[in-house]
Amino acid sequence: MPSILCLIDDKHVPLYRVMWVSAVPHFCGAEDCLCEGLYEVRLEQDESVWAKREERDRLLEAIEHWQGGLDVDEEDWE
Repeated sequence: MPSILCLIDDKHVPLYRVMWVSAVPHFCGAEDCLCEGLYEVRLEQDESVWAKREERDRLLEAIEHWQGGLDVDEEDWE
Protein backbone atom coordinates (compact mmCIF):
# COMPACT_ATOMS: atom_id res chain seq x y z
CA MET A 1 0.00 0.00 0.00
CA PRO A 2 1.53 3.37 -0.99
CA SER A 3 2.08 5.98 1.67
CA ILE A 4 0.29 9.32 1.80
CA LEU A 5 3.51 10.85 3.14
CA CYS A 6 6.45 12.14 1.14
CA LEU A 7 9.87 12.95 2.61
CA ILE A 8 11.00 16.51 1.82
CA ASP A 9 14.23 17.62 3.47
CA ASP A 10 13.74 16.07 6.93
CA LYS A 11 9.94 16.34 6.99
CA HIS A 12 7.27 13.74 6.28
CA VAL A 13 4.70 15.82 4.39
CA PRO A 14 1.14 14.49 3.93
CA LEU A 15 0.26 14.63 0.23
CA TYR A 16 -3.17 16.08 0.99
CA ARG A 17 -1.56 19.21 2.49
CA VAL A 18 0.24 20.15 -0.76
CA MET A 19 -1.42 23.06 -2.57
CA TRP A 20 1.13 23.52 -5.37
CA VAL A 21 4.72 22.73 -6.35
CA SER A 22 7.09 25.16 -8.04
CA ALA A 23 8.16 24.32 -11.60
CA VAL A 24 11.33 26.43 -11.42
CA PRO A 25 13.92 26.80 -8.65
CA HIS A 26 13.75 29.79 -6.32
CA PHE A 27 15.93 32.79 -7.10
CA CYS A 28 15.61 36.10 -5.31
CA GLY A 29 19.19 37.36 -5.40
CA ALA A 30 19.38 38.09 -1.67
CA GLU A 31 22.81 37.33 -0.22
CA ASP A 32 21.40 35.68 2.89
CA CYS A 33 18.76 33.56 1.10
CA LEU A 34 18.98 29.90 2.11
CA CYS A 35 16.46 28.71 -0.51
CA GLU A 36 18.33 29.59 -3.73
CA GLY A 37 18.05 26.72 -6.21
CA LEU A 38 15.39 24.87 -4.23
CA TYR A 39 11.79 24.27 -5.27
CA GLU A 40 8.97 25.66 -3.16
CA VAL A 41 6.26 23.25 -2.07
CA ARG A 42 3.34 25.32 -0.83
CA LEU A 43 1.25 23.74 1.89
CA GLU A 44 -2.10 24.79 3.28
CA GLN A 45 -2.11 27.54 5.93
CA ASP A 46 0.45 29.57 3.87
CA GLU A 47 3.29 27.28 4.91
CA SER A 48 6.08 26.18 2.59
CA VAL A 49 8.82 23.59 2.55
CA TRP A 50 11.79 23.69 0.19
CA ALA A 51 12.70 20.65 -1.89
CA LYS A 52 15.70 19.57 -3.92
CA ARG A 53 14.91 18.62 -7.52
CA GLU A 54 14.86 14.89 -6.73
CA GLU A 55 12.51 15.45 -3.78
CA ARG A 56 10.23 17.62 -5.92
CA ASP A 57 10.11 14.96 -8.65
CA ARG A 58 9.34 12.20 -6.10
CA LEU A 59 6.58 14.37 -4.63
CA LEU A 60 4.99 14.96 -8.03
CA GLU A 61 5.12 11.23 -8.80
CA ALA A 62 3.60 10.42 -5.41
CA ILE A 63 0.75 12.90 -5.96
CA GLU A 64 0.08 11.48 -9.44
CA HIS A 65 0.01 7.95 -8.06
CA TRP A 66 -2.07 8.93 -5.02
CA GLN A 67 -4.78 10.63 -7.06
CA GLY A 68 -4.87 7.84 -9.64
CA GLY A 69 -3.01 9.45 -12.55
CA LEU A 70 -5.01 11.25 -15.17
CA ASP A 71 -2.70 10.41 -18.11
CA VAL A 72 -2.94 14.02 -19.31
CA ASP A 73 -0.04 15.57 -21.22
CA GLU A 74 1.43 18.73 -19.73
CA GLU A 75 1.14 20.31 -23.18
CA ASP A 76 -2.65 20.22 -22.81
CA TRP A 77 -2.34 22.66 -19.90
CA GLU A 78 -0.18 25.23 -21.69
